[in-house]
Amino acid sequence: MVVETYTPSYHEICTKVNNAKDKPAKIKVLKKHRTEGLEMFLKSALDSNIEWLIPEGDVPYIQNEAPEGTEHTQLAREIFKCHNFVKLNREYLDLPAVIGNPQIKQIKREQMFIQLLEGLHKDEARILIWAKDKEINKRFKGLNANTVREAYGWDQNFQPA
Repeated sequence: MVVETYTPSYHEICTKVNNAKDKPAKIKVLKKHRTEGLEMFLKSALDSNIEWLIPEGDVPYIQNEAPEGTEHTQLAREIFKCHNFVKLNREYLDLPAVIGNPQIKQIKREQMFIQLLEGLHKDEARILIWAKDKEINKRFKGLNANTVREAYGWDQNFQPA
């Protein structure tokens, strides 16, 4: 029996989804690599109820040029810090929005985001920026809300159906 010990980065998973031939193959990739962190990443990238508190567009950070697998952090671990950068709009439930860490001043929030990006491998930083700008589905063919919801059994609001 072969046991996989390598865990692909989120960028690699997104690329695998992009390269999969059809929707069932894309869903298979998403199911194979499903983790709580990947779910959070994809929700933040695709759920219209999640609003990033970081301005859209380019981010003034210095890319980490270290080779993959060396001196950088992994988005799979760092994704759990992203609650600091988002707001969950819950109007569809007639509930107020929830802001992760609301006491953080905006300038500090943006500095924290830049530090996060600078620690990540450049490909991982790039996809986090695309998630922030809600552009993942434009960068990776077939990585869209419908495919992710179907793969994970979620309803229109990215909740278990």
